[in-house]
Amino acid sequence: MDAVILEERNDGVIAINGRDFMVDAKGSYVPLSMVKPQHQLEDETVRKIMGFAVSLNEQIARFRGHTMTDLGDFDALIAQEYKAKVGGAKGNRTYQTFDGLMKVQVQVQELIDFGSELHIAKSLIDECLNEWSSDSRPEIQSIVTRAFNTDSEGKINRSEIFMLMRHEIDDPRWKRAMDAIRDAMRVTGSKQYVRFYRRERITDEFKAVTIDLAKA
Repeated sequence: MDAVILEERNDGVIAINGRDFMVDAKGSYVPLSMVKPQHQLEDETVRKIMGFAVSLNEQIARFRGHTMTDLGDFDALIAQEYKAKVGGAKGNRTYQTFDGLMKVQVQVQELIDFGSELHIAKSLIDECLNEWSSDSRPEIQSIVTRAFNTDSEGKINRSEIFMLMRHEIDDPRWKRAMDAIRDAMRVTGSKQYVRFYRRERITDEFKAVTIDLAKA
């Protein structure tokens, strides 16, 4: 039996015993001559773009790592020198150049989940909505519907839950429902976001330096 000589290239083409093949989505080896030119061109285009995308992703990851290390080193220096901690109680902090034209902000967002008390809150809110006249507070009904509708992962809409809590309604059941929502909150972790801003003159508003493909 002759030995199989396989050579895989970076362009998605695999040479087997001197013949060129491409692998389709089912894992089958298709002779290159049977792959339509437009499919070859599409494959080539996607591979080219993905090459840049992966490289940029790795560069951003390194940049974020260096940024957090540099800020961490600065925080440690300040803590050692002045016996003080940079930032607020939640870890939010802002760093700024001496001329006031550039700044870096670190914002810490708590990851919140809800416990079983949320079911109690929902039943109390339903009692209120059932007894209030159908034409009163329609905006509350809409928010409640959106708040307790789960998404594709079975999670409730947190932003709508918080919007509910902004409404001051003088009904004891509503107040107990809001207390139940607060009791249901569980901080499950936190995530840090780094944002960058600059301006040309001290009188100008800061403009974000976006590292976001959709906003670049």
